[in-house]
Amino acid sequence: MLNVQPVVLERAPIRLVPLGLAHETGLQRAAADGELWNLRFTSVPEPTGTRAYIEQALAGREAGHRFPFAVLDAASGEVVGCTSYHDIVPALDRLEIGWTWYARRVQRSAVNTTAKLLLLQHAFDTLGAQLVGWRTDNFNFASQRAIERLGAKKDGVLRHHALRRDGTVRDTVMYSLTAEEWPEVRSHLAWQLARPR
Repeated sequence: MLNVQPVVLERAPIRLVPLGLAHETGLQRAAADGELWNLRFTSVPEPTGTRAYIEQALAGREAGHRFPFAVLDAASGEVVGCTSYHDIVPALDRLEIGWTWYARRVQRSAVNTTAKLLLLQHAFDTLGAQLVGWRTDNFNFASQRAIERLGAKKDGVLRHHALRRDGTVRDTVMYSLTAEEWPEVRSHLAWQLARPR
């Protein structure tokens, strides 16, 4: 059974640390790089809503269904985004990765691939997950491409599934990766990070 506990995960160029209220200002700065809260299909908080965003994530951790991380630049310690394990189902050894966003300046860099490698490695190799899932808005094409580049399989689309912040209803695109698929995906992600850019 999955037992998600506080942990720090690190591989250059980033460090994932348990999210806390001390990261509020850093998350505000990261979100301001690109005014990411204006993207209607993301969960990025507006500057005035950052504390409530963190408090909601911490409440999910207390309830046992979410474990949020701040994503830090390993060299400077600067907050460049956040990500979470969520929808943790210990009895099924299943969890999802989501609530992920990054400052515009680090998008399309090694940050996301490295974060996913760290999270997947910890989920499969340490926690014993049998399946890791992702979900994204049907209009978040960049997120869909990023998930597919990881090697995840598209499971399908849940139609009329969830509310967006603007009150519209979205379709949710679901992806997953099994423990049996993980060794090949791990090798591929390591290759992606090692190849010249």
